[in-house]
Amino acid sequence: MDVCDLARTLVSVPSHGSEAAAGDRIETWLRDHTDADLTRDGAGTDEGRGGNVIARKGAGDTTLALVGHHDVVPPDGSQTTDDGAYVVDERDGRLYGRGSADMKGAVAAALCAFRDATPPEGVELVFASFVGEEMGGVGAQAAVDRGFAPDYAVVGEGSTGYSAPGVTDVAVAHKGRRGSTLVAEGSAAHASEPEAGANAIYRATDAVDVVRGLDFPVTEVMDHEVSGSVAVTEIDGGSAWNVIPERCAVTVDERTVPGERAPLERAEAVEGVTWTVDQDLPPMACEDPAFADAVLAAANAAHDRDADTGGDGRPEHVVKPHATDAGWLAEAGTACVVCGPSEPGEAHTATESVSLDVLDRCYEIYRGVAESWSG
Repeated sequence: MDVCDLARTLVSVPSHGSEAAAGDRIETWLRDHTDADLTRDGAGTDEGRGGNVIARKGAGDTTLALVGHHDVVPPDGSQTTDDGAYVVDERDGRLYGRGSADMKGAVAAALCAFRDATPPEGVELVFASFVGEEMGGVGAQAAVDRGFAPDYAVVGEGSTGYSAPGVTDVAVAHKGRRGSTLVAEGSAAHASEPEAGANAIYRATDAVDVVRGLDFPVTEVMDHEVSGSVAVTEIDGGSAWNVIPERCAVTVDERTVPGERAPLERAEAVEGVTWTVDQDLPPMACEDPAFADAVLAAANAAHDRDADTGGDGRPEHVVKPHATDAGWLAEAGTACVVCGPSEPGEAHTATESVSLDVLDRCYEIYRGVAESWSG
């Protein structure tokens, strides 16, 4: 079975409510096509997710992992049939369907590369597909908690089309996301006597002014500037038009960068305001330039073999704006890069698709790294 055939098979398996069936399909394929040491852990099993699929071959002191995830966001109505099956279509050199770009296509390329690659002596090659990435990295966090921390990892999230259309680049950093809530407490009163209460909305807007005045976090990774952002995205307060509000909540979205955070705690200087972090998806920075260069060399070699469909430029080191499971791995000490077939704007859409040529290219990149990198 080649990469594109396997991608079609994986995309056809529904995996938005539960990814257990997709994990079963991956596990079965690995047992049928490799003699790897295979494990299925308990990540997310209490939610019906089915656990991460992790396979290993080769042996040595250096570990290189090809990493993906097999859960997807809920499909658009046009992407399912009346009985809930996923619609999979192929036309104009692209594979259409929920999960084709994010990221079962990359999982298929990584599986085939894992099957076919012969790692250098002293290197253990690992394939890992996690559950719950779309839910904040449920599977990756569980794997890390159980000691999963390869020395190096290529995470197959999208990196195609960042430097130029059609070019598969290598992301050496990505932003994280910290979502938090500012809650302003006051005291209620009749609106005809505002001085009898403490207006929580006023306190909340004072806190918003603090947030608005913060500098965005900025850092540099391998000569690339990585700039974060902070934005108030929701506000909820008040109970009636004639009541001084006693509570108001403000949602803050922060795009974090490696090693930096905006000092949002300053908003707590406003009377009655508390700050709570609801989600903190870590950013990623590759801590090993030599590894990043090796993956870039494999990308260039794959583009050379793919000269007719290789895009309008040469692969480059780039920065990715979105959080991925690479953040959890990097936090555990793994030197990570992100390299995969999905293009900006493809994931999570009603017309999600991936280039079949680029799937083959990613297979070449993954296999090239797996057969050349020894640390």
